[in-house]
Amino acid sequence: MTFKAEYIWIDGTEPTAKLRSKTKILGDDAKGAELPIWGFDGSSTNQAEGHASDRVLKPVATFPDPIRGGDDVLVMCEVLNIDMTPHESNTRAALSEVEEKFAAQEPIFGIEQEYTFFKGARPLGFPEGGFPAAQGGYYCGVGADEIFGRDIVEAHLDNCLKAGLAISGINAEVMPGQWEFQVGPVSPLEVSDHLWVARWLLYRTAEDFDVTATLDPKPVKGDWNGAGAHTNFSTKAMREGYDAIITACESLGEGSKPLDHVKNYGAGIDDRLTGLHETAPWNEYSYGVSNRGASVRIPWQVEKDGKGYIEDRRPNANVDPYLVTRLIVDTCCSALEKAGQV
Repeated sequence: MTFKAEYIWIDGTEPTAKLRSKTKILGDDAKGAELPIWGFDGSSTNQAEGHASDRVLKPVATFPDPIRGGDDVLVMCEVLNIDMTPHESNTRAALSEVEEKFAAQEPIFGIEQEYTFFKGARPLGFPEGGFPAAQGGYYCGVGADEIFGRDIVEAHLDNCLKAGLAISGINAEVMPGQWEFQVGPVSPLEVSDHLWVARWLLYRTAEDFDVTATLDPKPVKGDWNGAGAHTNFSTKAMREGYDAIITACESLGEGSKPLDHVKNYGAGIDDRLTGLHETAPWNEYSYGVSNRGASVRIPWQVEKDGKGYIEDRRPNANVDPYLVTRLIVDTCCSALEKAGQV
C-alpha cells in the first residue's frame, strides 16, 4: 500500500515568504521511518536561478493529514542547498542553534495568529460598495450580523486538532472577517513548525469555501485594526520569579534591540504599529502591566502572582515565527544569563 506525503516549505519571496507544497507518494516501507529528502525547482520559488535551480527539501516534522485522512501525512521541511547546507531563506536552522544554546533555560512560546478572510477584493462581512458598522461588537461576538466565516474557522480548528498541532484556542477579532488562533505554549522550534503548518491548513481549509485568508498586517487602511502575531514568552526563571520578568522586558529595550527586533517582525510593520488600535509606535519601546498600548505587556495576573510570562505585542501577523522566536530567545536569555537569573 502507498500513502501521500504533502511536503510543505517556505519559499524565498520577499518581503514576505509564501508557503509552498507538493505531494510525494511513498510505500509501506516509509511508514514510521524517517522520510526521505526531496527536491524542487528553486527558480520558481525565488530560491535559485535557472542555470542551477535544484534545491533540497529536508523533512523536520511530520503530522497526520486531516484533509486526506488515512495514513497520509503533512511534512514540514527545511530548504537546503544541494551540498546540504541551509539555504539563505532557511531561518529555521539559525533558530535551532539558538534554542540548543539556551536549552537549559527552558524557553517556551505561545503565538496568537491573527488573520483576515477575504471574499474577492473585500474582507468577509464588508458590504459591497460600503463599510460595515464601526468596530466594537465583532470581537468575540456572536450572531450573523457580527460574525463572518465561523464555519471556516471551526473546520480549520478541527483540522489542526486532527493534525496534532499545539493549537490552544480561537476567537473572533476586532474587525469583521478577522479571526485569531493560538499555538503553544511549547518550545521555540515546535511553536514555529506548528504555526507554519497551521497557516498552511488555514489556506487549504479556506480553499474549500472559496475564501482566501491573508496575514496582511493592515488589510484595511484607515480606522480599522491591523493583524498581529502577539508573541508570549517565558523561561524557567520567569515562571518562578518576577525579577526575571523585569530583566526580560528591560533587555528588549536596550540599545539597538528595539529596532533590531522590529525590522524582523514582518513587512509593513509601520502601517500597523502607529500608536493607535492597541499598538505602541514602531519606533518607540515601552513595557507595562496590563497595557495593550505598550510594546511589551506584562499580564496583570503575572504581576499579581509574581511570576509568569511576557507578551511582545509588536510582531505582525505576517512575521516569520522562526525569526521572532530566535530574536526573543537570544535577547532575553542572554540578559537573564548575564544577570545570573537562570
